[in-house]
Amino acid sequence: QVQLVESGGGSVQAGGSLRLSCAASGVTYGFYWMGWFRQVPGKEREGVASIYTPGGSTYPYYVDSVKGRFTISQDNAENTMYLQMNSLKPEDTAMYYCAADRASRIRFPLMSSQYNYWGQGTQVTVSS
Repeated sequence: QVQLVESGGGSVQAGGSLRLSCAASGVTYGFYWMGWFRQVPGKEREGVASIYTPGGSTYPYYVDSVKGRFTISQDNAENTMYLQMNSLKPEDTAMYYCAADRASRIRFPLMSSQYNYWGQGTQVTVSS
């Protein structure tokens, strides 16, 4: 059974940094896509970054708005996925969710509807 638990959210000023963590159980790295999504009230959940690491290779994807500022990574030994967020902007304010699913089920890694396993979310607030 897949369980995902996010942590690391908080409040920062614009230009600051945060690192989100997603502790995963029941996930076999190399066979699962994992991703970070965010949502603000009244809007659809948006794919931020996703990662797939088959056979030692790494395939990260990012939404254009975070390229060059956010970095997704995995620590297989710790069964944890991270999202390092630098140069944060007020528009990055959202609830951030960790998601995972078998690679065979994922065609579009940044599309939230592709994923069946979700964490409870962690709030990120960026003030100007």
